[in-house]
Amino acid sequence: MSELLTGLPAVIAPSARLLILGSLPGAESLRRREYYAHPRNLFWDLIERVHAIPRAAPYEERLARLGEARVALWDVVARARRAGSLDSAIDPASVVPNDFAGLFRDHPTIAAICFNGRKAATLYRRFVLPRLGTGFALPAYHALPSTSPAHAALPAAEKHDRWNAVLKENKENGDRFILGRKGTDL
Repeated sequence: MSELLTGLPAVIAPSARLLILGSLPGAESLRRREYYAHPRNLFWDLIERVHAIPRAAPYEERLARLGEARVALWDVVARARRAGSLDSAIDPASVVPNDFAGLFRDHPTIAAICFNGRKAATLYRRFVLPRLGTGFALPAYHALPSTSPAHAALPAAEKHDRWNAVLKENKENGDRFILGRKGTDL
């Protein structure tokens, strides 16, 4: 049986409006306690292109500047069993989702969620939406291709194009930023 893994805490400023959700951090991210720590993961390259936050900057500086850009990071899964780093190896029977009801209650400025990969969106739909119930103004959703090097089916240039469109929309449109679909039609 694979080890029970525990994810990273949310990185979220009080005024965050865009939440980027992964599934569960990979082995290198968990080892370093940093989101998207694998050197071939494209996430920080995309952030550098749009927000001019250098990938080479210290991690804490990158997080602070993401907060200034009103971008938050978290994962759908708080704990789960997984052998290796692949999303496909997450054992669904072991998944414990993060507390999104608490997050949305504490951060009502979140207007949109971007899923970093199809698995994050699938896990959210399966494990989070049924627990939210009514009473929440659900954010808009947008599923984006995984920035992971394991997702090699899509060329890096196309990943960049799709992510850049969303990140630029968020940056340029400020509080008017709403992207994707509202509610539970994820």
